[in-house]
Order: sequence, then C-alpha cells, then structure tokens
Amino acid sequence: MDSAFFLSPVYLSLALACLALGALSGLLAGMLGIGGGLILVPGLLWLLPQVGVPTAAVMPAALASSLAAIVLTAVASTRAHARRGAVQWPLVRRLAPTVALAAVFAGTVAAQLGSRWLTVLFALFTVLLALRTARVSVVSATQTPPPAWAWPGWGAGIGLLSGLVGIGGGSLTVPLLLHYGVPITQAVATSAAVGLPIAVFGTLGYIVAGVQAGSATTMPPGATGFVYWPAVLAITLASWFTAPVGARLAHRWPAARLRRLFAAFLAVVGIRLLVKALFAV
Repeated sequence: MDSAFFLSPVYLSLALACLALGALSGLLAGMLGIGGGLILVPGLLWLLPQVGVPTAAVMPAALASSLAAIVLTAVASTRAHARRGAVQWPLVRRLAPTVALAAVFAGTVAAQLGSRWLTVLFALFTVLLALRTARVSVVSATQTPPPAWAWPGWGAGIGLLSGLVGIGGGSLTVPLLLHYGVPITQAVATSAAVGLPIAVFGTLGYIVAGVQAGSATTMPPGATGFVYWPAVLAITLASWFTAPVGARLAHRWPAARLRRLFAAFLAVVGIRLLVKALFAV
C-alpha cells in the first residue's frame, strides 16, 4: 500500500467529504430514528469513484462501506437501550441467527447482481420507503404473535434485504414488531439489537465476496474486499458526535414535518438513482 496516496489531495478531499456525509447521516439518524444507510449509500456512490473504485464495484463497495460504518453506531445504540431494559432479548435470539446468515449471504448475491441491478433494487426500496414514510400512519397491531417457526423466516428476509440495500434493518424490523404488538420503545430498542448482526455479518459477507471477486486488484488502497475503510472511519467519527445532536433536535421540531421532509428526500434520491441505472448508456 502506497502511503503517499493517503496524503494526496484526492484522499484528503474524500476524507473531508466523508466527514460531512457522516455528520449528516448521524444528524438525520438522531432526528428521524433511522439507520444511516439510506443517507450513506447515495453519498458513497458519488464519492467512491473519485478515489478509483471501478464502476463494476462501486455499488457493492457503497453498500459494504455503509454496513461497516453502521457497526459502531449499532453497538452504541444497543448498549444505550439495554441499560434502560428496553431490548426484548427473546425476540433478538429468535431473529438474530437467520438475520446474520442472510446478511452474510447478501454479499455473495450482491457480487452476482452487479452495480446496475443493485442500484435498481436500492432505488426501488428507497421510493417504497418514501411512500410509507410520507403516510405517517399508525401501524395496525395484532395481539396474536406469529408461531415460533415464523421468526427465522422473518429474520432471513430482513437480513437479506438489509444487506442488499446497505441498511441496519430498522425500517423493516420496527414495523414488524409493532404489527405484533410490541410497544414502540421496545420495538426500536430490539430493532437496534437486531441491526448489530446485520451490520457485522453483512460487512463480513461483503469482505469475503470482494476477495473472491478479486477486489485486491481493482479496489484502491485501504480496501478489504468491497469495504473501503478510509471512508468508513471518517463517517463513523463524524456520525458518533452528530447523532445525539439530531436526537435533541427531534424533540423541538414537529415530527410530522420531519417525516415528510425525509420522505421527499428519499423519493428524489430513489427516482434519480432508478433513472440513472435504467437509462444509463
């Protein structure tokens, strides 16, 4: 690895941009109760090609680096919720095994799909989530829990889709738990705990898939598999400090307005990525 690269203007510009991206991600995560992946992936799609990530690897690299950046945030969030006794650990134990296995597998699936179809999948997911977020509706709950054998299936679905779109899974896990009557505070806390294996094992899956795809010869210095660590470190550093600021702001601004603004942002990002992926020459 050439140490001169990390002192180059290109790398320093990337570091500053990733600090800004991480700060925005942490701020919105704190304000809206979301994971950072929906902010990080579009930003990384723009930044990573500028440091030499090839077109064929840019979407897997953005997803992998997003998941890696979520790990530390998931650890901190889970610890905070656990100290308050809000995590329903029996549900975590039911979901975590298949969540982890599916998240690992997501790296292999992503490598096979390639950047274009991964971008289409991410864009569609983002637009659908924008529509659901804009509705600001109350999730209908049932007091009848699913049978025990159903939880591994839910976990597999959450882990695979989360790994393929580079998120911690909160936008999938929380509605599921609310539907089965888990109180909102416990649903968010349990989702944070479930998001940790998604981030950890999803990152490992992308590392293995990247190594198998020969990323050592195509990715720029500082990468392991599809994970580009300089971006991960800068994003994590900034988001660690801005997430608490966002959480404080969330108590001052109208929640409905925040959700609508975020939904508009998601819709714009999703539609733009979808058009670019489908109509790129």
